[in-house]
Amino acid sequence: MGIRIRGTGMHVPEHVVDNHRLSLVMDTSDEWVQQRTGIVTRRFGAAGEATSDVAVPAARQALAEAGVAPTDVGYVVFATMTPDYYFPGAGAILSNKLGLGHAPCLDIRQQCAGFLFGLQVSNALLQSEVAPNVLLVGAEVHAGFMPWEWDIVLGESDRQVTPERYAWNTRFRDRCVLFGDGAGAVVLTPGDEPDRGLLDVFLHTDGTLWDKMWTPAAGSAYRPYVAHEMIESGDIVPIVEGREVFRTAVTYMPEAVQEILRRNGLALDDVRLLVMHQANLRINEAVQKRLGLPDDRVYNNIQKYGNTTAATIPMAFHEARRARDLKEGDLVCFVALGSGLSWGAALYRM
Repeated sequence: MGIRIRGTGMHVPEHVVDNHRLSLVMDTSDEWVQQRTGIVTRRFGAAGEATSDVAVPAARQALAEAGVAPTDVGYVVFATMTPDYYFPGAGAILSNKLGLGHAPCLDIRQQCAGFLFGLQVSNALLQSEVAPNVLLVGAEVHAGFMPWEWDIVLGESDRQVTPERYAWNTRFRDRCVLFGDGAGAVVLTPGDEPDRGLLDVFLHTDGTLWDKMWTPAAGSAYRPYVAHEMIESGDIVPIVEGREVFRTAVTYMPEAVQEILRRNGLALDDVRLLVMHQANLRINEAVQKRLGLPDDRVYNNIQKYGNTTAATIPMAFHEARRARDLKEGDLVCFVALGSGLSWGAALYRM
């Protein structure tokens, strides 16, 4: 049976932060950020607005479109790298806020590739008839690891930061300009047409590259698990080896697209739309060029939202369904690369 996406939803926090606001707290500019990333604005949650809070409206929208009541959700798969707490996972907290009853909740930690891993897990759950439907969520609130003066960034104050703080913030500009907060959700159910729905998910992980994207703070590798020195040193901010990640992404992502098409007897000409993880517009442009796809067969929204990690693909797909007027029978390819290092692709026929 073909697993179908019956409903989609997305949500972003209300605070819009443009590149100019970031230039007030670090050595950057709108030109610098756009040239390197393509990002113009991003959204950030308010103080106390956690990942599960951002996920709630997206999940409700997807459930409403699918015609599934919260009490009828069979399983929750929640992908995030920024859970509300160390434990429990964000899935259980989302379940409580949505009133899902006793539906089992599974949290997965594949970061930028999390939604693709969630698709594969959801497919297995549905194919094995463990649940009648799955609520798959990708959501992030990255604001917590940003080393900023939030009153300035959110436009609540135009005070000047001290030279020391300005220099401190600038240490992290290559990463901190990338991220935004948001959530995307889909409801998956079994379908009765084997040639439609989720056709395939093909994934890889190369653990030898685990330290190309990681956060060197908090965890069982340390005694104690977390210490104030980790904050003072800036180790809570993720490390992204930009050049290595760029080179790997523009190699592995096109290969993943071609690989999954070959194993399903399909070609690039069959793909109506490519939806990539929104990590950096320059990466996506390079992938598009390698594949030789025209603009109308690729969808990007990183310009508005930044990198929302596990939420990028469901958010982009939610918008692309309408913006690109996707119709029944159209073939959509999802592709992503994230920390771990994990990457892969999925094929979905509308």
